Amino acid sequence: MAETKVKISGMSCEHCVRRVTKALEGLPGVKNVRVDLTSGTATFEKPEDLSLSEIARAIEEAGYRVEGA
Repeated sequence: MAETKVKISGMSCEHCVRRVTKALEGLPGVKNVRVDLTSGTATFEKPEDLSLSEIARAIEEAGYRVEGA
């Protein structure tokens, strides 16, 4: 498992944090999700075969955007 950190734009409240957390936890093999509203980041462990584009798509489907993806 590799620890990954992504910058997310569009989060403004704790509801946003919960939506992003749920989106990431719904991906296969993702564990230990921590979403921080203040810094606008999500940190989590992911399997090596899960791509950043798959992660970005899940976050975008929740209504937010991964910066730099």
